[in-house]
Amino acid sequence: MRVAVLDDYQQAAHHFADWQGLDADVTFLHDHMADTDVLAEALHGYDAVVAMRERTPFTADRFARLPNLRLLVTTGMANPSIDLTAARRHGVTVCGTQGSAHATPELTWGLILSLVRHIPAESTGMREGQWQHSMGGDLHGRTLGVVGLGRLGTQVAAIGNAFGMRVLAWSSNLDPAEARGRGAEPVSKQALLSEADIVTVHYKLSDRSTGLIGRRELSWMKPTAYLVNTSRGPLVDTAALIDALVEGRLAGAGLDVFDQEPLPADDPLRTAPRTVLTPHLGYVTEETYRVFYGQAVEDIAAYLAGTPLRTLTP
Repeated sequence: MRVAVLDDYQQAAHHFADWQGLDADVTFLHDHMADTDVLAEALHGYDAVVAMRERTPFTADRFARLPNLRLLVTTGMANPSIDLTAARRHGVTVCGTQGSAHATPELTWGLILSLVRHIPAESTGMREGQWQHSMGGDLHGRTLGVVGLGRLGTQVAAIGNAFGMRVLAWSSNLDPAEARGRGAEPVSKQALLSEADIVTVHYKLSDRSTGLIGRRELSWMKPTAYLVNTSRGPLVDTAALIDALVEGRLAGAGLDVFDQEPLPADDPLRTAPRTVLTPHLGYVTEETYRVFYGQAVEDIAAYLAGTPLRTLTP
């Protein structure tokens, strides 16, 4: 079996699993391939592919261009960028792995603290010989708005409570009693955005949730408020967010996710004011990679042995 491991940006995948223990020829590909023709040529002749989250979509057209593909392993147990119906039609088994439940909430608070205390700017100033040129804000006593109180949002809310913040929560199907049990006050979407000093987004991306935070929603936020998104880029209207930042209608934004990834070098977000940007690091930790790649190897070994798999189905 020939196996291709995609989007190994840090050239680190080979460190986190026993790939040599597989009865397979494994190739690690480090550069992202956005073009379908380039991807089809690179993966021609491979029987199995390991995909990192949603970095590389697998559409019906791409499955049709990969006639030798028999096994697709994605890190995580859900991947909306894979057309599972098309995979089944083309005879491709799709498997997943577990992941870390803590890495993204931890990064979320890294972004929040970086924004509120101006840590990146002050760090840069120190290296340039400066000393104390900004004034940070406090978290204690301020209001945190959590958009999406699921597995990750609940952890973010708990940390907000630990900081002594008032925590608000909203989602389209939020149960008020459940929200209160998780330490958050259930409110309407408009109330959350209007009252929160920090809004953090933890929502699943779908056709319905695309643009969840749009121009109207951004207009509800206070000009002293910050927006943080560690979920998925398209949940926030990027053009509307840039306008709000440029026009001074938001204090700042912390973004780990983007409409297009990797983010193009000339993307206007790279020069937008009062932003902290990280390259989708939410799940990028050593422990997460041990789980991702370790279980990917297990999936491939199980497929070769004909034993039960962590299969994803439409």
